Amino acid sequence: MGTTGDEFDETAAGDDNLADTLADLDDELAESRAAALRATLDDYDLDEDDAAVLAGLVAGEDGIEYLPALPVVAIVGRPNVGKSALVNRILGRREAVVEDTPGVTRDRVTYKAEWMDRRFTLVDTGGWEPDARGIDRSVAAQAEIAIDLSDVVLFVVDAMVGATSTDEHVVKLLRKSGKPVFLVANKIDDARQEPEAAALWNLGLGEPHPVSAIHGRGVADLLDEIMKVLPDVSAVAKHEIGGPRRVAILGRPNVGKSSLLNKAAGEERVVVNDLAGTTRDPVDEIVEIGGRLWTFVDTAGIRRRVHLQQGADFYASLRTSAALEKAEVAVVVLDVSQPLSEQDVRIIDLVLESGRALVLAFNKWDLLATPELENQDRRRYLEREIEQDLAHVSWAPRVNISARTGRHLEKLVPALETALESWDQRIPTGKFNAFLAELVAEHPHPLRGGKQPRILFGTQAATRPPTFVLFTTGFLDPGYRRFIQRRLRELFGFEGTPIVLNMRVRERRQRS
Repeated sequence: MGTTGDEFDETAAGDDNLADTLADLDDELAESRAAALRATLDDYDLDEDDAAVLAGLVAGEDGIEYLPALPVVAIVGRPNVGKSALVNRILGRREAVVEDTPGVTRDRVTYKAEWMDRRFTLVDTGGWEPDARGIDRSVAAQAEIAIDLSDVVLFVVDAMVGATSTDEHVVKLLRKSGKPVFLVANKIDDARQEPEAAALWNLGLGEPHPVSAIHGRGVADLLDEIMKVLPDVSAVAKHEIGGPRRVAILGRPNVGKSSLLNKAAGEERVVVNDLAGTTRDPVDEIVEIGGRLWTFVDTAGIRRRVHLQQGADFYASLRTSAALEKAEVAVVVLDVSQPLSEQDVRIIDLVLESGRALVLAFNKWDLLATPELENQDRRRYLEREIEQDLAHVSWAPRVNISARTGRHLEKLVPALETALESWDQRIPTGKFNAFLAELVAEHPHPLRGGKQPRILFGTQAATRPPTFVLFTTGFLDPGYRRFIQRRLRELFGFEGTPIVLNMRVRERRQRS
């Protein structure tokens, strides 16, 4: 009977000499071996995405170069104007949920799309509540985030209803953005209805493009026009943000995020109050710590269930998510005087899902530094909670601070630098494949149904976060994938960054 993935994950330890082998490896020899492995993939069925990944394998001084970021097209508009239907029409398949109810789409969802041999990222937006008082604010928040993170914007209006006050509010944001905007007059099902689209000239965004997302009428012409202004490489996606590195301060309400920013800035820049949820909008602040400048973003505390929030709290959560998307590293602030909560873990998982570097800041440590017996008990319980609840981020740097007094605030700097360096780290293709070959030789994957999946070739397809792609002949057990990730950390560091490990299971081509 074969070993299970979980058993392998626990028993296969770093008992080999892999580190010494890689240290003695000749780089040129490793690259030539990797090229030979890459050539064997020609015998397997590869799709367009595979080709795109492999096309990015251009050897540089520090290894491979990853593909340039695809341009981003965002679709914005008020609820129930047909945004998701337009997404499905552009994709040519039913991906986005379409329902005749406002607010079905609650979050920004991205899809890979293609038109006339041009690939781009399509962003479907939503997230607002059908609430008369809060809708204008929520629509504006969602639109502002989508606009900021896009290269081209499609503003969808229901031509049969006409422009509303909410549409006019979003138009103001579009004008300020300076981004190319296409005004899409949706629900024009035939030529007789085209005069309805002409009325949208009054919005001041130029010529309306009449389309029917449901029937496909006019969508091809719209895409042709978009291609004329769409850049080859995105100016916003996966780009290196200029200036000081951006740090998002995250945490549940009232754990000391604003106090941390104020102490780092050396003055009261953010309102601090014992009332949870004081912060509504993210506040960007250039601060100097350890002789370096950083851009700190103080974000509103994340509530329990975003989609049930109303008004200002809902707006705050959207802005918090946007701040995390724009950041490079997240500092999750945890209150050591309180037990770690499910909410704390959920916020950490949000950072992992976003792919940002991570530092854990245990705040109010001064309360545990006193010799009282109850404080010693709390420290003991805290270590147990960290071991149980935060085991999946044991690789994240930890700093014990007091935002109120400034105690050990300087320790944030080496933690941030370590996390960002790991986030940017890239392993050359030759060395990565040598690592895989030695690893598999000493710890082969368990047999499954009499067969053993093989790793044909591996490459680091991207950084920020480090993203690896494995071409395999079969599915790798989760335990074995965790083992690969753990060994990557042991040998190459990656302290403070998530590691993404993707598999592409491919079959050998049938000989004709």
